Amino acid sequence: MLTSAAYARTHAARFLEELKALLRIPSVSTLPEHKGDVRKAAEWLAAELKRIGMENVRLVETAGHPLVYADWLHAEGRPTALCYGHYDVQPPDPLEEWISPPFVPTERNGNLYARGAVDDKGQMYMHLKALESLFAAHQGRLPVNVRVILEGEEEVGGESIAKFIREHPEQLKADFALVSDTEMFAPELPTLCVGLRGMIYTEIEARGAKTDLHSGMYGGAAPNPFVALAQIIAQLKDKDGRILIPGFYDRVKAPDAEELKAWKRLPFDEEHYRKTEIGSLQLTGESGYSVLERTWARPTLDVHGMPGGFTGAGAKTVIPAKATAKISMRLVPEMTPQEAFSQYKRYVESLTPAGIELDVRLIHAGDPIVVGTENPYIQAATRALKQVWGTEAVFVRSGGSIPVVGDFERHLKVPTVMMGFGLPDDNLHAPNEKFHLANFYRGIESIITFFEELAK
Repeated sequence: MLTSAAYARTHAARFLEELKALLRIPSVSTLPEHKGDVRKAAEWLAAELKRIGMENVRLVETAGHPLVYADWLHAEGRPTALCYGHYDVQPPDPLEEWISPPFVPTERNGNLYARGAVDDKGQMYMHLKALESLFAAHQGRLPVNVRVILEGEEEVGGESIAKFIREHPEQLKADFALVSDTEMFAPELPTLCVGLRGMIYTEIEARGAKTDLHSGMYGGAAPNPFVALAQIIAQLKDKDGRILIPGFYDRVKAPDAEELKAWKRLPFDEEHYRKTEIGSLQLTGESGYSVLERTWARPTLDVHGMPGGFTGAGAKTVIPAKATAKISMRLVPEMTPQEAFSQYKRYVESLTPAGIELDVRLIHAGDPIVVGTENPYIQAATRALKQVWGTEAVFVRSGGSIPVVGDFERHLKVPTVMMGFGLPDDNLHAPNEKFHLANFYRGIESIITFFEELAK
């Protein structure tokens, strides 16, 4: 009888072909024209969960895209894992920068290229293939109890799953959650993410005249919403990268000395990071903090877009009636989205230029999270990763946000094990997104070993 890991190795080629089939479905959650594709991906995953032996498989209808639920709860006296992942993906634009089409999975140089390859279809699918391997090696049983919840709205804020967790916590009762939507710090270095920044994503809409105006006839008298937004944005941060919102830093909790010391031991080359990952002339941000502190443990504020006015080819001398700026802030432990947004809104409104009306809107939010490394699930994950990778796992934080992790902690009262296998150069949200295939296979084995370790 094959072990679970041996079963996974024996069926590795099939696992990859199945992942490619899932990646061919353009489940772009933010674009209405792909609504049917998002549902198709959900139905595909539900069928696969049934096939491998999971029970109570169903689509949970929501106001948006469906959730996929499944469970297997017959391991008496063993812990219950809640496996989370998302099957929606970002839009693939700009298409002309892809070497191979985004929804035609292509192998090159040991990597699989496709939109969603690493974020998060590939990593989410590792969970399903680990479960299939465990079922096969344990005579149709699992060594631990498992619930699976997959969502199709992570890339647009995750409102439906947040509502479901809030209203139906009993349906997701577990001892811990497992999330594979993070990355390894470096190739061949198994990594557990134990901290996430929270975020608030906002829009500022500035309105001036009742209609678009000719700048020759009305320029000099009519308020310009774009200029107003530029004036406001310029007053949100100083030249050293410090956010100027009053009270914004009051609750920031710094990492402790031991964590900072551990970060200094990580194999991090700041110049390589600048040239290879960022590709800019120099790095920016708050003075007095290392790059890892600035990206993992300090709050930030960034502008993402300013739609409005005329952006086509050629010239059109229009003063727009309104313009919008999309702005987000990343939050760190002890900060709350509610308080941060309140401080931001109050400050932005205080900067309103003459002749302008402002509407400051919160689009979505998520809490910052730090997970204690001494809990038994993190410790079991650490042992499993060492067995598979042959080296000690490192603990890192992520500058990104996974709002559902905060929902798990707040409503289900469970810690989350963030065991991800992406790499820093995997281009998530960018053209030529990829997943290193060796990490896909070893990720499956790591999850198998983790669950078998917990059963002990």
